[in-house]
Amino acid sequence: MMDQLTAFFGFLAGYILPYVVVLSLLVFVHEMGHYLAGRWSGIRVLAFSIGFGPEIVGYTDTHGTRWKLSAIPLGGYVRFYGDADAASLADGDELAAMSLAERAQTLAAAKLWKRAVTVAAGPIANFLAAIAIFAVLFATQGKPVADPVVAEVKADSAAFEAGVQPGDVLVALDGDRIETFDEVVRYISMRPEMPVVVTVRRNGSEVDLNMVPRRTVTTDRFGNEMEVGQIGIVTNQQSGNFRIVELTPLQAVGEGVLQTWHIVTGTFDYLSNLFAGRMNADQLGGPVRVVQASGQMATLGIVALFNLAAVLSVSLGLLNLMPVPVLDGGHLVLYALEAIRGKPVGQNAQEIAFRVGLAMILSLMVFATWNDISRLIG
Repeated sequence: MMDQLTAFFGFLAGYILPYVVVLSLLVFVHEMGHYLAGRWSGIRVLAFSIGFGPEIVGYTDTHGTRWKLSAIPLGGYVRFYGDADAASLADGDELAAMSLAERAQTLAAAKLWKRAVTVAAGPIANFLAAIAIFAVLFATQGKPVADPVVAEVKADSAAFEAGVQPGDVLVALDGDRIETFDEVVRYISMRPEMPVVVTVRRNGSEVDLNMVPRRTVTTDRFGNEMEVGQIGIVTNQQSGNFRIVELTPLQAVGEGVLQTWHIVTGTFDYLSNLFAGRMNADQLGGPVRVVQASGQMATLGIVALFNLAAVLSVSLGLLNLMPVPVLDGGHLVLYALEAIRGKPVGQNAQEIAFRVGLAMILSLMVFATWNDISRLIG
């Protein structure tokens, strides 16, 4: 019995606690973006919640906003005055019963551009948080760098068949110049089964080599599998000159922006590969995978956990920008239609769109969670 209790509390401390802390902080940042932009726009905020469901603890501030921690740690919301629910769908009956002064404090009555700013501020806050985290990590830890020099070419690989040789220096990929081995890994990994022109420098001359990265299943130190593209080249300490480059604060911010951009473009590369059939949909992860990843990164130390937090912050921002009603991106689509039509989309149409959007999000969550469970028991 004691062993079971020890294992249970170990699981809570090692996996659940890091997950709750990381996700709650990212949700707080996201919702704070909405809150600050809403307050700046003159919109009254009724509630700021971390989590969904029953309230665990909370208080009401002098502006009438209820700040609370709720029971289900899978997100959060800011509810504005005049909203029918946490998804900020306007309550038509309540709005009709308001005075002009009261309506002026609602999200629905705000100018179109202020509504758009208020909605977009959540994802923007997540991107800024990721940039800040990466910048701090680069400023304090430096940037690991390796030169794109080939130490070994694996037999029967795409690089071997294209004629890559040990000692070759990779200088460009599809015509774009590169400087580090990390750029090679990042570019090639997102292009399985796609033709790539690799330019190498050999004996003072540059040679263009055509190859097709092969879809390969790799395994990390925790046993997690991932599909990536590989051409079969390896570098090492001697050839790649592994080193840590110290950065100034301004350079660290620039690298933070660049790292955030890489995650954004990598996400779209994965989605395009998914729809093209070059990668499997079982790579999509849900809450279970986030719990697992949080616990695994926590075992590697605070730096790894912060790095995960930055990646998840970008993912949270991108997810909310999906053009799906219920999410921020869906609101922005409705606002764009309003700008084109010169009038808001009808209330009934909005309600139908929000129901469809909710069904889509729930279906995606079920699918991702099924992937997580299948991976654990497989």
